[in-house]
Amino acid sequence: YGRMAEKHWREHCPSLVRTLEATGRLHAMLLEAEEKTKDEMMDLTQQFRNQGLTPQQAHDRAWEMVRESYILLPPES
Repeated sequence: YGRMAEKHWREHCPSLVRTLEATGRLHAMLLEAEEKTKDEMMDLTQQFRNQGLTPQQAHDRAWEMVRESYILLPPES
């Protein structure tokens, strides 16, 4: 997830990346985004599995809910 976040951020959020690089925080923020995504994905996937979804359905639904919170940030205007 971290590599996906970095690729997306560099393409769609260049000002954010420049600021994070200038302050030496880019790597830490990418790790944080990755960890939060993994944690929320695990929790949501388990919730959806408990509701009767298949593992793939549960994963896909969790990804749809979490991806824009930490990884696929909205593009800068």
